[in-house]
Amino acid sequence: MNETSLRRVRPGLAFGFDLASLARRRGRSWDLTVVEAAQVTPRMRSVSFTGADLAELDWRPGQDLVLSLPQADGGVARRHYTIRDFNPAALRLDIDFVLHGDAPGGRWALGAQPGQTIGAEGPRGRTRITEDADWRLFLGDETALPAIFAMAEALPAGARARALIEVDGPQDVQPLACAADVEVEWLFRRAPAGPNDRLLMALAALAPDPMGAHAYVLGETSNVRAQRHHLLGLGFGRDQITAEGYWRPGRVGGHDHV
Repeated sequence: MNETSLRRVRPGLAFGFDLASLARRRGRSWDLTVVEAAQVTPRMRSVSFTGADLAELDWRPGQDLVLSLPQADGGVARRHYTIRDFNPAALRLDIDFVLHGDAPGGRWALGAQPGQTIGAEGPRGRTRITEDADWRLFLGDETALPAIFAMAEALPAGARARALIEVDGPQDVQPLACAADVEVEWLFRRAPAGPNDRLLMALAALAPDPMGAHAYVLGETSNVRAQRHHLLGLGFGRDQITAEGYWRPGRVGGHDHV
């Protein structure tokens, strides 16, 4: 019998996966209070929060929180949402919610009022800026906008990046103000969000050089998988790609590591 076999595990968890490991993966718990809610675009709503202990938040742009969102039926929906911005001096944390269909997150964001409180866990996730790249490539749909913009805004002056972003139409375009040299190309889907080759075709036409690059591929899981495969075919190493499926049709909550 070894140390692993002596570890206390919770029934239903994989052998050797203890509660301490689960707590580390979930991250710290936070009590957040709504400060303000506003429409960014017709399909994107920003909610700003504060919290007494947010000065202790250790966040890397691109990471998310798991929010516990109260629902009208008395239940609670746990959903991953990327932190759009964080101001530690003002203890203010911003999260953007994509309004797509009758989803729990969108319903909550539309009804959010100052003074309301929710629970959150994190930050978590391996999507974050790599320090050793000469240039970055961002690929994603509207669900990836908060992560792409947060990471782009964190780049220093002189850094180079290219972003291909798929959205429904011109009404979803957002301005990006950052110190780095970031070229953004908006791809208009003009169709329901979901599996498609709109971004993949733009990526194929771009044919990016993998030398010194790091690619961030985010959004609908099947699209992310296809774009990652294409980048590998262009000569990108696996360590040059950060890929994460934020959503897919029929899945309730969670992210897919691609």
